[in-house]
Amino acid sequence: MNQNDQDRKRLEELKKNPMGNFSDSINRSATGDLGGLAQGGCLTKLITLLVIIGAFLILSQCSF
Repeated sequence: MNQNDQDRKRLEELKKNPMGNFSDSINRSATGDLGGLAQGGCLTKLITLLVIIGAFLILSQCSF
């Protein structure tokens, strides 16, 4: 099966069930994608790590 056949099947499925694609996109946006954080550069990883540590420290102080 070549790329054109796959594209045609995908378009036919979208025409048959347009809300299926919508619900998939809503579900993905609600859960998020943590892979995007791992694909960033060194600065992105450092900032993410600092935010996680800071949130942990704040939450640990609020629990007492």
